[in-house]
Amino acid sequence: MVELPFDNPGTRSTASRDSVSVLLPLPLAGAYDYLVPDDLDLAPGDIVMAPLGKREVMGVVWGPASGEVASAKLRPVAARIDSAPMRDELRRLVDWVAGYTLSPPGAVLRMCFPVPEALEPAAGRKAYRLAGPPPERMTGPRSRVLELMADGLARTASEIAELAGVGAGVANGLASAGSFETVQLAAEAPFAEPRGDHPGPTLSEAQDAAAGALVGQVEAGRFAVTLLEGVTGSGKTEVYFEAIAAALEAGRQVLVMLPEIALTAQWLDRFEARFGAAPAAWHSELTRGERRRVWRGIADGRVRVLVGARSALFLPFRALGLIVVDEEHDAAYKQEDGVAYNARDMAVVRARLNDCPAVLATATPALETLANARSGRYCHLHMPSRHGVAELPDVALVDLRKTPPGRQEWLSPPLVAALEETLAAGEQAMLFLNRRGYAPLTLCGACGHRLECPNCSAWLVEHRLIGRLQCHHCGFSGGLPKQCPECEADESFKACGPGIERLAEEAAARFPEARLAMMASDTLRGPKAVAEMVASVERREIDLLIGTQIVAKGHHFPYLTLVGVVDADLGLKGGDLRAGERTYQLISQVAGRAGRAERPGRVILQTWMPEHPVIAALGAGDPGRFIESEMEGRQAAGMPPFSRLVAIIVSAGEGAAAGGVARDLARKAPREAGCQVFGPAPAPLALLRGRHRFRLLLRAGRDVNVQTVTRRWLSRVQVPANVRLQVDIDPYSFM
Repeated sequence: MVELPFDNPGTRSTASRDSVSVLLPLPLAGAYDYLVPDDLDLAPGDIVMAPLGKREVMGVVWGPASGEVASAKLRPVAARIDSAPMRDELRRLVDWVAGYTLSPPGAVLRMCFPVPEALEPAAGRKAYRLAGPPPERMTGPRSRVLELMADGLARTASEIAELAGVGAGVANGLASAGSFETVQLAAEAPFAEPRGDHPGPTLSEAQDAAAGALVGQVEAGRFAVTLLEGVTGSGKTEVYFEAIAAALEAGRQVLVMLPEIALTAQWLDRFEARFGAAPAAWHSELTRGERRRVWRGIADGRVRVLVGARSALFLPFRALGLIVVDEEHDAAYKQEDGVAYNARDMAVVRARLNDCPAVLATATPALETLANARSGRYCHLHMPSRHGVAELPDVALVDLRKTPPGRQEWLSPPLVAALEETLAAGEQAMLFLNRRGYAPLTLCGACGHRLECPNCSAWLVEHRLIGRLQCHHCGFSGGLPKQCPECEADESFKACGPGIERLAEEAAARFPEARLAMMASDTLRGPKAVAEMVASVERREIDLLIGTQIVAKGHHFPYLTLVGVVDADLGLKGGDLRAGERTYQLISQVAGRAGRAERPGRVILQTWMPEHPVIAALGAGDPGRFIESEMEGRQAAGMPPFSRLVAIIVSAGEGAAAGGVARDLARKAPREAGCQVFGPAPAPLALLRGRHRFRLLLRAGRDVNVQTVTRRWLSRVQVPANVRLQVDIDPYSFM
């Protein structure tokens, strides 16, 4: 749980005219000192080119030179880039994130410049306009293009291709034939303008009260954090849309963060209906050209609302007036590679540095967020009922010890009966199993040999649709061997356990008339594929949807009335600190897909442990029961949110090298009051991407500055070049 920098550090001092410190977007220890040429007048935030070895790299003037290197030994800045300077609040965020996560500031700065070419002047765009007769040779695609271009408007080749449904070469061919003339358009296409005064829906009394509180914070223009908690279907999105409208009316920019931007087709449709225009988007599926355009639009204020994944937090907003973190509990906000940070927590920090409100919206708050709300650090708005006539679904538990599925089957008789009834009524159903592929384990029926990844201590997952075995950790892929490498038995491998492909196979055999579809990250590639799948469900072209956790991401299907959770206990295995919390959140979100309109919904959870506190609370529909039990357990164990954790992961290509450093860390562990170190121990994934891994865990009281303690600890240990240390403040995963 992040402790916020409530002391305002103020603005930076002006840089010296003789020398400055320049932070480079590289994982270096800090900023480097450079001389300022006589023809340059540099200030903090200026973006420059600076020499580093035999090359020149882009950097940002960070302040006055440190003076640690004599001026005679300094090299001069090569040039200043003609671009708007990096704003003070973003530079302060870089420093804050680096200090909090114990990361090199340059590694954090690199996240602020994901497309360095965005700093270069934008080139003009070549477009075509109808100017001559049709070509002698006509084709269907050429006819469609000429019909489109008959309005006389100029369009780029890519725009023509998209609107006419043809390849980009068709437009170029018509230009060569003399039918089109070439024209130059403005350097970058304009962004749509969402309107705050665009009429919205009529809100319920509960929605209106919550929206009024958020609008008041936006109009005050001051830092505040609000937990917007509401059950699935309560209308949280429409509530924070009102806050977005207020920010737009005030001439401010808005950042909306979503855990997985590729899964937001319905959200984008709702936004466009509410504000009359779509927001700009930021995610990994954008081309570099699109990312450059959006980056520049944010920096110069042309982008008014941006919806993005966690990396959007580091974009150069010019006038940020509101941050919304939707599904704030979601694990996707935690980045674990490189700079390890939780984007939800860092969004709160950015709101503080920009002096604007932040809204954390969810149906299932993280315990850390709830603790902040209970302590008064965050405001708390709660909407316990669904919007309109919709009601929360009934939840039933199926004890698999009493009513198990048949041999090599995964659907229990009560769930099968419910599916038959739902499909016969012309309604839609969903089966949820958080396992991709056909089977999670493949073993030899003769000797029991298990097929494992050669790079990771993980089993290979069979994906029968593509005929491959895959590792979900490093991406290794291979075919199923004809012969067991252990006992040399032929054709002896058997699939063990179900993935969604195997579940779909059973469902297709049981319900041959039903139209089935699977929804998982490896069956749907990119936002367009997800949008098409969601639209198919909305059009009732699918009767039974079978999916992994991406089906829980806020989708609204009015005719979906039954959700079956095939293995409700799956996430409770492994002893993870947050296993119970994550399981409760995920199943609650999945269950919330049922009965979101006029038709009542029901949820069936298949479980081997109906007495488990998480399963019992889900069955009773009593979130308070689970939350209080989990809070009490965490407090008794001295775990977050009642303590602080720091994970140290030691990895190397050789196990002995990693183990030696890990043992040295244990010998020199901090002895401060309120601190306790566990380990070293092999990580659950002891081999990952070919590297052997050990973990140590520091637990400290909330009054302990764990960054200071950890810095001192690491400074006492010599780490060879072939060994890598990763520090994870507030770890989320323990793999």
